[in-house]
Amino acid sequence: MLYRYSGTATGQVQGVGFRYFVKGYADRYGLTGWVKNLNDGTVKMEVQGADSRLRIFAETIREGNRFIRVKNLSWERITAEPDETTFTILY
Repeated sequence: MLYRYSGTATGQVQGVGFRYFVKGYADRYGLTGWVKNLNDGTVKMEVQGADSRLRIFAETIREGNRFIRVKNLSWERITAEPDETTFTILY
């Protein structure tokens, strides 16, 4: 079954390659959707795929790396878009 979530990340998530980090793991786990920076310093994303892959993706994103420090990552389930085929960084 296909699930889609809207997520918001706060913390040290802009100017540290976070969008590319998110895209890399979305591609690795075969997920679709998009990610973009917001003017308030947060990062918004929509991610879609199999439930098990979405859980692993969320855990990985929450951990960040030596540059990325995710303070909070919140998710809300939304309607899936079955025709979507890629994960994109929006500017």
